[in-house]
Order: sequence, then C-alpha cells, then structure tokens
Amino acid sequence: MHEQLIHLGQQFQEQRERKSLSLKEVENGTSIRVNYLEAIEAGQFGMLISPIYAQGFIKKYATFLEMDGEELMQQYPYVMQLLQSNQSSSEDFSFGIGSLEVRNSPGSDIKWLPNLMWVVLSVAVILGGWFIARSLGVF
Repeated sequence: MHEQLIHLGQQFQEQRERKSLSLKEVENGTSIRVNYLEAIEAGQFGMLISPIYAQGFIKKYATFLEMDGEELMQQYPYVMQLLQSNQSSSEDFSFGIGSLEVRNSPGSDIKWLPNLMWVVLSVAVILGGWFIARSLGVF
C-alpha cells in the first residue's frame, strides 16, 4: 500500500515537472504550503493536516496541474482510508484540540485588563455625567 501512495505522489511530481513548475510556483498558485506539496509528492499523506484538508489539497493540486482530482480520489480510495485511520488514532487532533490556545501561556494573566478598562471608563462617564448634571442644577 505504501508503494501506491508513493505512486500517487509521483504522478503529481511528474505532472508538475512536465509543466516546468517549481513547488514555490505551485504554492503561489494554490495557496498550499510547500511542505504539504512535498509531502503529497513523497506519498507521505499522513503529514497533512487532516483527511478533509488532504482531500482538498489533492483536488486543488490536481486541478492546478490540469489533472482530474475526482478521478485520482477514485483511483486511490485507500488514501482517504489511511488518513482517517491515522487521524482516529490521534485523539488530540481529531477534535482540533491541538490547535486550541494553551492555558497559562505568557500574557494570559492580564486578559482581565481590557474588561477592567471598560468598567473604569463606564464608571468615569457615569460620574462625569452626574457631576455635569449636578452643576447645571438638574439634580
């Protein structure tokens, strides 16, 4: 099965080279980072973000190279099966937990400061309005 992944990656690489395109040119044309393009061409689909991104990257890369992405996905259905099995073994990433902000990170202890500023500003506006109304004789 690993050989088939490499074969799929080689198809992308050969088509890119036929068109005399560098990976940087493909990155600029597809907005897929070079390291992901390299992973696709090397048949290392496990290095891609997730099965959904992998499928999107493969289709977008294929379209850019004027290949049929849907046909490639049908020819290599095990690519998605492999990616999904790899993802299910990684509990952290399956729910996107790995991309969440780390708690107690530097600077996290001053997150209350903007709220405090709004409270102080609100109190100042209320007190200012009260003093102005009092000096005008409204109260």
